[in-house]
Amino acid sequence: MVEGTKIYGRISTTLIKIKGMKQQNKITELFRKKSDKILSIYFSAGYPDLHSTKDIIRHLEASNVDLIEVGIPFSDPLADGPTIQASGSIAIENGMNLKLLFEQLSEIKNSNTTPLVMMGYWNTVLQFGVENFLQACQNVQVAGAILPDLPVGVYEREYLDLFEKYNIPLIFLISPNTSEERIRKIDDLSHGFIYAVSSSSTTGSKKGIEDAEEYLNRLQSYSLKNPLITGFNIKSKKDIDFACRYTQGVVIGSAFIKALQKENSLEKNIKNFISDITN
Repeated sequence: MVEGTKIYGRISTTLIKIKGMKQQNKITELFRKKSDKILSIYFSAGYPDLHSTKDIIRHLEASNVDLIEVGIPFSDPLADGPTIQASGSIAIENGMNLKLLFEQLSEIKNSNTTPLVMMGYWNTVLQFGVENFLQACQNVQVAGAILPDLPVGVYEREYLDLFEKYNIPLIFLISPNTSEERIRKIDDLSHGFIYAVSSSSTTGSKKGIEDAEEYLNRLQSYSLKNPLITGFNIKSKKDIDFACRYTQGVVIGSAFIKALQKENSLEKNIKNFISDITN
């Protein structure tokens, strides 16, 4: 009887922990308040300048974006196209690293209200220390993490409890080649949203996403419990409107980074870009 009580206690603690994640995380709060046309913007931390990160986040928040993906520069970003790769390389040359990024985010954690999602590669997190990474994310009020090369099985077996301990949902990527079985497995493991890559190519490599209609329609038919956000090759309001017929929102990365390269001030470039894609 005592042993049964112990088991029941462990199960209850796990259920409370998962329930808390769903109720208290900024991502789940966002989707509770806004069910569609979510706009998430990606940029590489440390680009165009080492100390641009805080200003970019502030200007994006002022432009009323819904989510901000903060890219952790990495030397070999396999899923990224030329634009994001180049911005990451410049950021590394500028001196950006994960320790400095957390220091920068700590300076705005009390003023920023837009959910932040860290996006990077697993090797960077391993080198930093997985628990150190999650604890730092929690300390600076990061709402989630995207780590495309962390295998689903490895996450479930070795790290799920740790991510839940620090209330940092892992956001999984799926693509047109992902089987329904795997998608449903990912849906079961997810507590934030699912990132639906619009094609099997790298980011920013195509003109639009309209050829993804069959894939997006198929995802919609699954009636998943987690919201879907579409990313890769979204560049315009037309792309956004198309994607939002099937999913709850979009991620824009390469097109935004190109906008940062214009001759105007950082603030004006960001304001103009968000205005162009939303109006």
